[in-house]
Amino acid sequence: MISQAGLAAFDGSTSWAATASASAASLWDRVLGSQPHPAAWMVVATGVLALAVVVPHRPWRLARNTITIAHEGGHGLIALVTGRRLQGIRLHSDTSGLTVSRGRPSGPGMILTAAAGYTAPPLLGLGGAALLAAQHITAFLWLATALLIAMLLMIRNAYGVLTVLVTGGGFLVVSWLADPEVQAAFAYAVVWFLLLGGVRPAFELQTKRRRGQAGDSDADQLARLTNVPAGLWLFLFHAVSLCSLLGGGRWLLGL
Repeated sequence: MISQAGLAAFDGSTSWAATASASAASLWDRVLGSQPHPAAWMVVATGVLALAVVVPHRPWRLARNTITIAHEGGHGLIALVTGRRLQGIRLHSDTSGLTVSRGRPSGPGMILTAAAGYTAPPLLGLGGAALLAAQHITAFLWLATALLIAMLLMIRNAYGVLTVLVTGGGFLVVSWLADPEVQAAFAYAVVWFLLLGGVRPAFELQTKRRRGQAGDSDADQLARLTNVPAGLWLFLFHAVSLCSLLGGGRWLLGL
């Protein structure tokens, strides 16, 4: 026998569970569902905007922090994937960064970790372009937010925390509060920026090495680890960034 009070409590809990289940299903559909492609003019306009940030020195000097986040995040992610112990990540106001991991000082894990920095931003842009081409704009925004939150846990200095918080906060606000059109414009601008901004650092590194100002760069560390000349590693960075830009750009433009 069930009392009336017990029946009411049962009905209430059932209703709450049904509501929670419906909300979870709605959220799941929102994240994994497809969104229509934006107008062609918006795709081109966001690309032009990203180019206007990457090419001039002053806006690039500020926006490059975002590329540094992706660069150091690439080091950290591959360190974890290859079984190294990630100790922490530091981001500096001069747009440089440092990722510290523990493990064998040589071998495939260390080589892949060192090679992941300059290749991470353009490859992230390429992956983002694939998601946008498949009409998964919201999924891209949420995935980027999740990666930034995960990276925040490994930041070990105040400036780095501030930089990641501001960047992640921007993604979170757009993901939750913005209209679909704004989300689309933001997502395309971010992906264009990763693709275009992923090209410039390799050229900057090339210039610094020519001037003798980058003796401990990723390319030089890879040269010491592999006995392959640093110039060939620099060529790899160029190849990955330019191929990602070409492939990702075609996807974004629907060519």
